[in-house]
Amino acid sequence: MSVGHHLTEFADLPVFDFDTETDTESLPDAAAVAWRVRSHYVDPSWEDVFEDFLDCVDTERVTALILGFWSGTCPAGLLVEAADRFPALRAVFAGDITGEEFEISWINQGDLTPLVAAFPRLEVLEARGGSGLEFEPVAGSVLRRLRFETGGLPGEVVRAVAASDLPNLEHLDLWLGDEDYGCTTELADFAPFLAGDRFPALRHLGLENSEFQDEIATAVAGAPVVARLESLSLAMGVLSDRGAEALLSGQPLTHLRRLDLHHHFLTDTMAERLRAALPATEVDLSDPQYGGEERGFYVMVTE
Repeated sequence: MSVGHHLTEFADLPVFDFDTETDTESLPDAAAVAWRVRSHYVDPSWEDVFEDFLDCVDTERVTALILGFWSGTCPAGLLVEAADRFPALRAVFAGDITGEEFEISWINQGDLTPLVAAFPRLEVLEARGGSGLEFEPVAGSVLRRLRFETGGLPGEVVRAVAASDLPNLEHLDLWLGDEDYGCTTELADFAPFLAGDRFPALRHLGLENSEFQDEIATAVAGAPVVARLESLSLAMGVLSDRGAEALLSGQPLTHLRRLDLHHHFLTDTMAERLRAALPATEVDLSDPQYGGEERGFYVMVTE
């Protein structure tokens, strides 16, 4: 399964498409929307559409920008080259591309680290697609939200995140994916931030879409970082009763406002135990899977 929908809202703003069919005579206020710049399978290229965008929109007032469909490699470099045109930019999403356009494993990303350096006021960085994805450790950034949606997350990216100095980071989401689609992340890669030594402002942690979700749940059950979280997501993976038992046997989770476990392989009995143990917590146990030993275990997003 891949991602089936485009963003309709980003950085608390409604999304407005700028593409080859946009009526440039009736554009919204530049600061009132999150702009999705996208091309199509044929000409013009993303670069050409972006040039039109620079000509038609008051980019000095743009606060949120979405890089929509492109052919070839992620055009983040073009945005970096135009950084002086976007002094107010606070949020970037690289790869708002659905499965109908491109499967998530076909999205060619690149090194997204230059975006952090080029936009020192960037608070939100999100990306979809793990093929070619690179990220280097960063320091001194004001990033509050970091999210990587992949069907296969390179371990180098997770280790770079863990080595980063992000004192303002509040929200971290990592979709790990399937080994067959490029996941090389290992449980040990999470140790720096599970230990609570990194990201003092962290309030949401998502370690999701994993083939080793039970092992992650076991590690999280005793992780110091959990005590300061408000929400936790171990969703979209192959969480079974073994992982849920570890959560119930570990440190208290009653302080959490939300625990997201959707797309899971729990028995009905275990699901009820979780709900009973966390009566004041919003526990998402939707989308139960009934594959198990006979039909196999599978993460939610791969190809």
